[in-house]
Amino acid sequence: MPANLEFLGDLDPDDPRQASQQIANMLRAAILTRKLAPGDKLPSQPELANRYGVARETIKRALEVLRNERLIVTRQGSGAFVRAQTQRPVELRPLIEAAFEHTHVAIDFAGFSGETLRDAIAEALDMVRAGRSAPETINVRLMISDMSVPMALPALAATGADDPAVRKRAERITRRAADGIIDQVHELAELGLVKSATVEVRTHSIAPTFKLYMLNGREAFFGFYPAVKREVTIGREPVEIFDLMGRDATLFHYAVDDDEASHGTQFVESARLWFNSVWDSVAREYRP
Repeated sequence: MPANLEFLGDLDPDDPRQASQQIANMLRAAILTRKLAPGDKLPSQPELANRYGVARETIKRALEVLRNERLIVTRQGSGAFVRAQTQRPVELRPLIEAAFEHTHVAIDFAGFSGETLRDAIAEALDMVRAGRSAPETINVRLMISDMSVPMALPALAATGADDPAVRKRAERITRRAADGIIDQVHELAELGLVKSATVEVRTHSIAPTFKLYMLNGREAFFGFYPAVKREVTIGREPVEIFDLMGRDATLFHYAVDDDEASHGTQFVESARLWFNSVWDSVAREYRP
């Protein structure tokens, strides 16, 4: 366990969330960013209670959240430890919030529409508006599928074939998400809350089968899109399609560490190279 607990952050008196939830979020972020590595022992309950100025019952509730998420294990008489596993499903939102604690924020996304990113980034941007985080620069790159051209997915369920009306529906979804991210990020610069805020969007003709997020060049989150048969409304008529369910995608976390040969370091580097190779080759400028 690191001797200095400053990396765990402080409670925000203006945050409407309970102290136990704030503490759980900070510990989760420390675990998923490897400030607390697999196998590390967490600070004791008295140490955490003293660190945050709360009762031990508050700490117990925070640790219970992490146990339920299978991030930590408790050993009778020994304390709580980070689970010794390098990959696990993760929730994106707290990691996005942790990324915004840095002076320079860089987010790269490749996938279908960016809906999940739009929703996850909204709370982090609200924290900047409220003065609870203060990055100097924000740079976002989105690389999404061009739904104006034929794709393997989404498709009509009856035939598995491309359909212009199905693609038109998907295009509305992707544009709504991309334009929402552009507007939210640019607003911070217009309000003078950050020195610089940019969003670049490019599209390509590769059918979306996975999503990739990269945060500050140090972490990558990867997940496959399940192809699900479901009924949607197109032109006021019910239509069965094979759709991509991004919200159902399980994300796995990889982080750069001091070992250049580690699995996490190699994955992040490979993901970065893949993203840039597509961005600089077949991806084309998005027009809002």
